Amino acid sequence: MKIISSSFIKSSSKSIDCPDQKFHEFAFIGRSNVGKSSLINSITNSKKLAKISGTPGKTLLINHFLINKKWFLVDLPGYGFARKSKKEKRKIEEIITDYFLNRTTINLTYLLIDIRLNLQKIDLEFMQWLIQNNIKFKIIFTKADKLNKREFIENPENYLKILFDETGIHPEHFISSSKSKLGRDEILKSISSELNSKKV
Repeated sequence: MKIISSSFIKSSSKSIDCPDQKFHEFAFIGRSNVGKSSLINSITNSKKLAKISGTPGKTLLINHFLINKKWFLVDLPGYGFARKSKKEKRKIEEIITDYFLNRTTINLTYLLIDIRLNLQKIDLEFMQWLIQNNIKFKIIFTKADKLNKREFIENPENYLKILFDETGIHPEHFISSSKSKLGRDEILKSISSELNSKKV
């Protein structure tokens, strides 16, 4: 897939306020500071589409970007930022839950995981929640450029093995780097395949 155009459409705090155009939606979500904004900009060949901040947890709304005037890329709030208050964490959780349970045009969710880390409890719990609610997702491992050759091979394998032991699932996954654009073509191919297989 070639990205011809990308534009910001709307920020929303509730699913009912999201854009009413009936386009396919591809949701991107992950823990705070997982590199979501950088990946979105890499995928769309834009330096400024998604705002990048040195402060984790900056995205606090549901952000819709229209790609090629045909589908939405949805940037969701990052979860699990330790410095946020319980009230703020609860608000983010409400936004995420409302979006996934009430938005009817979600085609596929891409869950971003920092490839340097072992399986984190908060990510496991979120994946289990997605599974329980029959929400289809794939994993994108981020920050691959920060690994050496051995870690590049072993980290995803070990992560997925532990995930399978915990959940019995082995989701499709991609290894990415916003810096080198590793994985970009594979992710876009995945989106293209979904677009070609269904109609909203």
